[in-house]
Amino acid sequence: MATATPRLMGAEVKRKEDPRLVTGTSAYVGDVTVPGLHYVVFVRSPHAHARVRKIDTKAALKRPGVVRVVTGEDLRAHVQQLPLGGPSAEGGGGAKTEAGRKHFPLSIGRVRHVGEPVAAVIATSEAAAVDGAQEVVVDWDPLPAVGDLASAMARSAPKLHEDAPGNVEHTTEIKQGDPDAAFKKANKVVKQRMISQRLSGIPMEPRATLAAPDPATGGVTVWASHQAPHVLRNDLATVLGVPQNLVRVIAPEVGGGFGVKFGTYPEDATLAACARLYKLPLRWTETRIEHMVATTHGRAQVTDLEAAVEADGTITAVRMHVMADIGAYPIFTFIPDLTLMMGVGVYKFTNVDLKSTCVFTNSTPVAAYRGAGRPEAAYYLERLIDVVAQELGKKPEEIRRKNFIPPSAFPYATPTGQRYDSGEYDRALTKALEIAGVEKLRGDQQSRVSRRDRPLLGIGMACYVEMCGFGPFESAVVRVEPGGDVTAFTGTSAHGQGHETTFAQIIADHLGVPFDKIVVRHGDTLNTPMGNGTGGSRSLVVGGSAILGAALKVQAKARRIAATMLEAAADDVVYAEGRYQVKGVPAKALTIAAIAAKAYGDALPEGMEHGLEATEFFRPPQLVYPFGAHVAVVEIDRETGRVSVRDFVSVDDCGVRISPTLVAGQVHGGLAQGIAQALLEEVVYSADGQLVTGSLMDYAVPHSEDLPLFKTDQTVTPTPFNPMGAKGIGEAATIGSTPAVVNAVVDALKTFGVKHLDMPLKPERVWTALKGTR
Repeated sequence: MATATPRLMGAEVKRKEDPRLVTGTSAYVGDVTVPGLHYVVFVRSPHAHARVRKIDTKAALKRPGVVRVVTGEDLRAHVQQLPLGGPSAEGGGGAKTEAGRKHFPLSIGRVRHVGEPVAAVIATSEAAAVDGAQEVVVDWDPLPAVGDLASAMARSAPKLHEDAPGNVEHTTEIKQGDPDAAFKKANKVVKQRMISQRLSGIPMEPRATLAAPDPATGGVTVWASHQAPHVLRNDLATVLGVPQNLVRVIAPEVGGGFGVKFGTYPEDATLAACARLYKLPLRWTETRIEHMVATTHGRAQVTDLEAAVEADGTITAVRMHVMADIGAYPIFTFIPDLTLMMGVGVYKFTNVDLKSTCVFTNSTPVAAYRGAGRPEAAYYLERLIDVVAQELGKKPEEIRRKNFIPPSAFPYATPTGQRYDSGEYDRALTKALEIAGVEKLRGDQQSRVSRRDRPLLGIGMACYVEMCGFGPFESAVVRVEPGGDVTAFTGTSAHGQGHETTFAQIIADHLGVPFDKIVVRHGDTLNTPMGNGTGGSRSLVVGGSAILGAALKVQAKARRIAATMLEAAADDVVYAEGRYQVKGVPAKALTIAAIAAKAYGDALPEGMEHGLEATEFFRPPQLVYPFGAHVAVVEIDRETGRVSVRDFVSVDDCGVRISPTLVAGQVHGGLAQGIAQALLEEVVYSADGQLVTGSLMDYAVPHSEDLPLFKTDQTVTPTPFNPMGAKGIGEAATIGSTPAVVNAVVDALKTFGVKHLDMPLKPERVWTALKGTR
């Protein structure tokens, strides 16, 4: 009799990756070494805006151990300008690609933000490279700088790019229905300006690159801490002007990314070019201070919102004008467009007037950070709903329920061009409120106010929906080896998500291979199929569907081989309970190991190819839309303004959960980062473009004591648009948590007349708001 194989999809399974990560035996870029390795340190601009008159390298070249000092002029004949960020796995459309907005890996003639590299020192040791960089003398001609949106858009502002009048990179508008008429007829118009402040990614491992020449091909091999090896490979080939097969990119273990390791940076291109040009293996490891000035930031939007409201709380129209600070160069400037695409959230708004304006400033470029445009949209809408509720004197959940898209409306076409797949928004909110015990909390809140207790209590909620599972495709190869174990290759590249675990669960269930006999390979462009990287919560939805498709192709061939071995018709052989058996005769069954031995043997039927493997490219028919509801409970010290998150409830719906353990990890991490934006984190520039928060002494990341124990739960609403019914979860908790916390803080302060506070809600800001009401 065939024994049943436990179903792994949906089961709590220990992560395959954890033993090597926990024990420190995993290898990051910093652990990779090659013979003859040299080190690179970059000379960076101390000015936000300046012309480069001259770079004097003579003193640096005299330093012991310094081999070369490379400038942009040295590389100009050997490299192209860096490609602009366009449509990618992070989704969205694309900005304009005018050549005037591009720059070389080492900038020539002009710099536009503090930290922009103009030279690279190559030395035999890192210390020697640091010393050499200090001896490079740059003759700077400082220029007027614009450090924020207002100054960049002023009539007198210096122009950062000649082809960008008014420093506007591009604008996008979405106007549907008749919002103007709705606002004229409205019982009340509610307005609020909101800021989603600039953030830094702060992965535990900063960026790192090692580039070595390949003497066999004349190409280069690049090890990089990166989220999308094939994307980096293709971009580097473009910059170097060589065929793609002369560039190999390897992403070993990657210590976090959060979107900031998706693009192609000047440092990557400089190392690849210099390694190939000078026939030297080169290493560069980003310092934390470099990370703050040279790695892309996120968010950085100022938005004006208006809602046309009826007396019963129905919102008949919304206006949203997003002004996005994109920094000095255009990288992933479609992100504000994503904000507009999600500009109705979970609500049945049909009349919308939405606009985004992307503006250049003399600051580090702004690109993807966990959520990339969707957290901003949810923050604006969920705060706006609470402002409306406060204006009307109604409970915030009442306004939400009045405007939710009902379950019967799905699939739902939004006026912003999205097609939501499935959703039960009220169900998620009801569950979150019940778990939090909101009515009891409100009683406690009123008692504290009456008693004039020092700690105030606030209860905030937020509902969100996000778009994820971006294409255009993802790829997989699943191979059953002759011994019956499995090697799978995926085009996505993990940096903490647990691909090796989840993909092995899928394969085990569909091929009958033990979980511990499956190895998942990723991160090397030499032996993995073309992929679009990990970002935008796409790896399970798109990459997992490719893994499933390849596994089913292997299963189909295994059934045909089993039919010859069991002397049965192919249509009579089924895969059941982990074995390949004759339909209705479970005693006549084979394991995948027995079939694999046959697949690589000599006795295959005529016309059947040897081997047992398959390739699949999965192209998603559309995006998927996870959603959820969060409730935050905060306490505020009246005397100091300090905010403490006492409790946090998260109910998230990511469709069918393949690995609940991994979902929990993603939710916990997302909540931490979302709460951090609400209360702690902010990149600050001075008016002249100097970075004020240049280290972790000034930029506040959360500690464990800043966070409560999370209460997480779920609803399950499968999507019909991939074979597993799964939606992404990597960014969802970040999206819902930020507005929930801010709503909770404002809820605690509303008795004192506070309507809105901008993030981060640090003690001084909260204390000042309280003081202003006394």
